[in-house]
Amino acid sequence: MLELFQGRVVPGQPLIVVAVAAEAADMDEDAPVLMTGIGRLNATLALTDCLHRYLRAGGLPSAIINVGTAGALRPGLTGVHRVDRVILHDFSHTGVAALTGRDEYPPIDLGTDRSDPPAGLTLATGDVFVEDGATRDRLAQDADLVDMEGYAVAAVAQWFGVPVQLAKIISDAADDSAGTSWHREMPALARELAAHSRHALGGPPPPPH
Repeated sequence: MLELFQGRVVPGQPLIVVAVAAEAADMDEDAPVLMTGIGRLNATLALTDCLHRYLRAGGLPSAIINVGTAGALRPGLTGVHRVDRVILHDFSHTGVAALTGRDEYPPIDLGTDRSDPPAGLTLATGDVFVEDGATRDRLAQDADLVDMEGYAVAAVAQWFGVPVQLAKIISDAADDSAGTSWHREMPALARELAAHSRHALGGPPPPPH
């Protein structure tokens, strides 16, 4: 598990969560940022450990804000999007429900505490870097974006009773150019993620995209 923390643990203030250091490259050095590592197991372990650290310091953060990159599952999506629902896409929901009588990982709705009108965007999370059109098109039947940590962050936040937001910036088209696109666009994406994180921490809104 890769877990890095920058800034200070300040109970009662928002905590920014990203997957990798590249996504936090332009964030203020004193901003509380947890870098979990890639994938939902890393995200689960790192965020759980971090929140216990907050509890030892006197209390939980006021909110968890997961910012990071995501692949677009349909044309026309660019910029930063706040997620309203997150699903787990690489789990045998139907088969396991037939055995246990319930969905072990149901969709998590996130749009209930928004002041702005929700866009109705669904994020699909799984331990797969999606870089082929067939997988993208299959996931697009149920979601708009795809990442590798969002569901885990939302689930841990809800377990601890901390309000959570997922804000994802489009890095690629979840096709065979996804890896190249991610690396090429990352410096510009990091600047935009930093602007949105500053706003989430009480700073000015980011400039229009």
